[in-house]
Amino acid sequence: MTLSVESTAREQADAVRRREVSARELMDLHLARIAERNPQLNAIVSLDEERARAGAAAADEALALGADVGPLHGLPFAFKDTHEVAGWRTTYGSPLRVDHVPERDELIVERVRRAGVVVLGRTNVPEFAAGSHTFNTVFGTTLNPVDPTRSAGGSSGGAACALASGMVPLADGSDMGGSLRNPASFCGVVGLRPSLGRVPEWPLYNQWESTSVGGPMARNVGDLALLLSVMAGPDPRAPLALGDPGVLFAPPLRGSLDGVRVAVSPTLGGALEVDHEVAAVVDASAGVLARAGAVVSDAHPSLPEADDTFRTLRAWHFQAKLGPLLEAHPDAFKASLADNIRAGADLTGADVARGYTQRTALAERMREFFANHDVLVLPASQVPPFPADQEFPTEINGEPTSSYLDWMRAAYVITVTGCPAVSVPFGRTRDGLPVGLQLVAPHGHDRRLLEVAAAVEALAG
Repeated sequence: MTLSVESTAREQADAVRRREVSARELMDLHLARIAERNPQLNAIVSLDEERARAGAAAADEALALGADVGPLHGLPFAFKDTHEVAGWRTTYGSPLRVDHVPERDELIVERVRRAGVVVLGRTNVPEFAAGSHTFNTVFGTTLNPVDPTRSAGGSSGGAACALASGMVPLADGSDMGGSLRNPASFCGVVGLRPSLGRVPEWPLYNQWESTSVGGPMARNVGDLALLLSVMAGPDPRAPLALGDPGVLFAPPLRGSLDGVRVAVSPTLGGALEVDHEVAAVVDASAGVLARAGAVVSDAHPSLPEADDTFRTLRAWHFQAKLGPLLEAHPDAFKASLADNIRAGADLTGADVARGYTQRTALAERMREFFANHDVLVLPASQVPPFPADQEFPTEINGEPTSSYLDWMRAAYVITVTGCPAVSVPFGRTRDGLPVGLQLVAPHGHDRRLLEVAAAVEALAG
C-alpha cells in the first residue's frame, strides 16, 4: 500500500511502527499538504515546521533505539488552540492571549503527547471557543474544505477542516454546545462528544462544572476510537472521571445494526427548526438503517427544559471564567460573547440551582427513554454550512433566529443530558455540502455508540 495523507491514522501509525515509513517522511507529507491547502483554508495556526521536523527525527531515533512507543507514535498532530500545550503559544483566539505560552500540558494534551504524536502547530478556534463558526481577530476565519465560501463550523473548526483536507490524521477538540459535532457535520468528518467523565479534564477553574468536555475527531469511526483510547480513562486529578480504562476503545469496532433499536427524529418531534434538506437526510436514514437490520421507530425524548438549562449554565460558566477579564478589557471581546458573559452576571443563585435541577431531570428522562431504545438519531446541525462571511445563520427555512445560539439547539439540547453523541457523515445537500447524523446513546455507552456509528458509516459509504 502506498501511504498518503488520506491513509487512515491506524495505517499511518502501523507503517511508522513497522518502519515502512519514517516519522520524518510522514511529517514531510503533511507539511506539504499544509503548504498546499492551509493558505486558503486557514485551519492550522502557530505552525512551526522546524520544531515539527525535529520532533519527527526524535520519533525515528526512539524507534531505532528500540524504545517502547505509544499507539500514535510519529503521527503529526495540531492541538486545538484552547488546549494548553507546554512551550507552544496558546491564544484561545483572543488578542488578550496572543503571547500566552503555557509551562505545562493540560491532561488531554499530556495523554495524546504521551501516545507519541509529533506536534506541528495548533488548530484555529473562535474567540474563547464561543460560537460554532471559527473566526477571530488573531488569525482570521477558517474556511470549509468542501466549499471555501462556507463556514467550517466551530469551535473545533480548525481541527475539522485540517482533518478533512488531509493536513493531520487525527485531531482533538472540545464540546459545550456542539463544538465537536457541528464542525464534523460541516466538514464531513467524525466528532464525538463523550459521556460526561469519559475524557477527564485538568486543570479546570471548577472541577465540578461539566458542561464542556474534551473529545476526539477523525476521518473515520475506527480512527476516532483509537484516539479516544488514548484520551479516556480515570485520573486522580479529575474526581468525576469514569473508571473504565481507555484501552477498552482500542480494539477494532464490531459494527452491526442487527436488532439495534433506533429512534429517528429529524426535528425532535417538532421542537427544532431544521433546514429542509438536512431534515430530509435524517429522515432518509430511517429506511437505510431498517434495511440494515435495525428496529427503527419514530420516537424522541421530551426535553423542554433543555434550552433554559443550557443557556443558563453556559452564561454562568462564561461569567465565572471570563467576567473579570471582560471587566478589565471591555472592548477586547466580540459582541456576542460579551453579551453572553454579561448575561451570566445577572443570574441569581436560584437561577443556577434551577439549571442543575432541570439538568438532573433531563438526564433521568433520557435514562427512561433509553430503556426502550438503544440509539437516538438527530441532525448534528440544524443547517448546512452557511456563508463564511456571516457570524451565524440569521434564519432557518425563512424563520428568523433570535440569537447566535438558536441554530445550535440540535447539539446543545443533548449536551445537558450528559449522554455521548457522535456526528457521522451521512449525506449531502443539493449543493454538495456535507450533512452529519447525530447518534446519541445512554450515558456510559460510548463503546456501543461507536460500534453503531461504524455500521452507519459503512452504510453511508
